Amino acid sequence: MHVKKFTDIRVQKNLLREKSKAYRENLNPDEKERLDRKISNRFLNLWHYREADLILIFVSTEVEVDTYLIMADALQKGKRVAVPRCVEGTRNIEYYLIDSPDDLEPGTFGVPEPNPQKNLKLTEFDGAVCVVPALVYDKSGFRIGFGKGYFDRFLSSVQLKTIGLIYDACLLDSVPRGKYDKRIDMIVTESKILDFSGKHV
Repeated sequence: MHVKKFTDIRVQKNLLREKSKAYRENLNPDEKERLDRKISNRFLNLWHYREADLILIFVSTEVEVDTYLIMADALQKGKRVAVPRCVEGTRNIEYYLIDSPDDLEPGTFGVPEPNPQKNLKLTEFDGAVCVVPALVYDKSGFRIGFGKGYFDRFLSSVQLKTIGLIYDACLLDSVPRGKYDKRIDMIVTESKILDFSGKHV
């Protein structure tokens, strides 16, 4: 019975993933750019971002909210910016500090990653704000990612401020969750900010 329940959750999550991907792939490029800018502007005005010295941020693909806008702002303001790299042969990620998006090169799944030979690996995460990728979030702060578990593993090993960026259309009332799924602290969409930490934004 436990196995069946687990399988059902996986099926439900996969259906929601496909629905979210379809929405994103069908977004008009101009509309996507408009939504990305609204989401980015909301994020950049957050107290948590303004006060943070260290930003952990994923490198966006074509179907994700554009994170290059945030990356550029953080670097311009002199913040430390670290991006993830998938560790070969595992389902783990490591973060490396970058000075520019030009430091990135094609990596796992074709996503740009830092070069461990050229960039400094981050080992201390005190005071960091972590921007967490997802295909779907719900209004309680739970997420459905791409299904590989990289970020779930990382987030279970550290204590830091977590913020998700998502389109309103991909923010649901609730999503199926397993016992290892973790709530994030805050969600930013083009129209709203949801704060689950109990603190002011």
